[in-house]
Amino acid sequence: MFRPLFRATALVSALALVPLATSGLAAVDNDTYKELDQFMNVFERVRAEYVDKVDDKTLIKGAINGMLASLDPHSSFLDATDFQSMKAQTDGNYGGLGLTVSMEDGVVKVIAASEDTPAARAGIKAGDYITHLNGELLYGGTLDEAVEQMRGKPGTALKVTIVRPGRDKPFDLSLTREVIELKPVKWEVRGDVGVININAFSKNTGAGVRAAIVGIEKSLGHKPAGYVVDLRSNPGGLLDQAIEVSDAFLDHGEIVSQRGREKNDIERYYAKPGDDTHGAPVIVLVDAGSASASEIVAGALQDHHRAIVMGERSFGKGSVQTLLPLSQTTALRLTTARYYTPSGRSVQEGGIEPDVLVPQLSDPDYKDRPRFREADLRRHLINQAKVDNSILEDDVKEDPRFRLTSEQLEKQGVKDFQLDYAVKTLERLAKLPAVQTASRGK
Repeated sequence: MFRPLFRATALVSALALVPLATSGLAAVDNDTYKELDQFMNVFERVRAEYVDKVDDKTLIKGAINGMLASLDPHSSFLDATDFQSMKAQTDGNYGGLGLTVSMEDGVVKVIAASEDTPAARAGIKAGDYITHLNGELLYGGTLDEAVEQMRGKPGTALKVTIVRPGRDKPFDLSLTREVIELKPVKWEVRGDVGVININAFSKNTGAGVRAAIVGIEKSLGHKPAGYVVDLRSNPGGLLDQAIEVSDAFLDHGEIVSQRGREKNDIERYYAKPGDDTHGAPVIVLVDAGSASASEIVAGALQDHHRAIVMGERSFGKGSVQTLLPLSQTTALRLTTARYYTPSGRSVQEGGIEPDVLVPQLSDPDYKDRPRFREADLRRHLINQAKVDNSILEDDVKEDPRFRLTSEQLEKQGVKDFQLDYAVKTLERLAKLPAVQTASRGK
């Protein structure tokens, strides 16, 4: 139920900014001091004359949150409760429903429902609005308040009211809270193809992907025809894990770069020699819920022509958040850089455009479902190279490959069309004459 975030790439770098900030304060002009005086005047008036007594801690926290809210939607202050929740999320073990949500105009909006969680099993989907919890209206509150209400003792019930664009009326879903122990990586074998499903980029994701590659080869007893790396509805997570996952499929070259405010503030991350899959074909699946760390992996493999990216355009979060500890129990999550793919692309706003656009025909609402992405968030960072994908996404020409309905697919036993299409594509690639010739030459 928490927004995705990046861990500080290097705490030393964050601390190195302190002297610069101090010198910046020394150069503050008189107008800024006047604004600070005005803030203190308001603070004193509120604490002295507001109709109800308000403690100073509440007022100061509100002021901090207001300051950060004037920036981009990913910068925030983490109090003791938020700090513990953040650590639980990045560890891949927390209590709740399994949702990643945001706040839009006072309404809670779903970014993604993690696989095999109460939210996913109940059918909650990206783009849904949560308006009521147990019949109580959520509108007008904060995101933290809404998340807190969704938490609770495992085994307790919660009625969630959903407004889904394209549906005439709201509808209720009954969920039971669980301890969410996200397995960041799951794998399976379909025919002669290995499928690696990455649900989150928590602290063990990279190791999980490498273990999945080994497990798939052992299960088959030989090298697979290829791998499907499923990043759909993966809201992101830790930067170092995105780099490690990309490195598992690359043996050289840049994976990602991050660039700060100054021109020379650039950090680059490179692949180490050795491709764990030994050059096997790879397809990466993405959708509108694939964000941040997912986009780093998809962008790196796409730019190096190491994988075919299939699915739908990704979320478009191309910024890096650094976690700056303020005390033992509080921290500042601040947007400090933008990241770029190896070719120099920023995915901010535009996202990763798939090489092959494959709609999710298994979802009967896929045509009517609105696409919710970074560009829809208020105060999002602007990409200097503005991209407008609306014409491409609204193309109404029927593709003969994608004529089947969800009902027809279900009769054929296909419950996930995008995954099925990716697996069959790899199987077809394995049968190409050029591939067979190369195999005989070994």
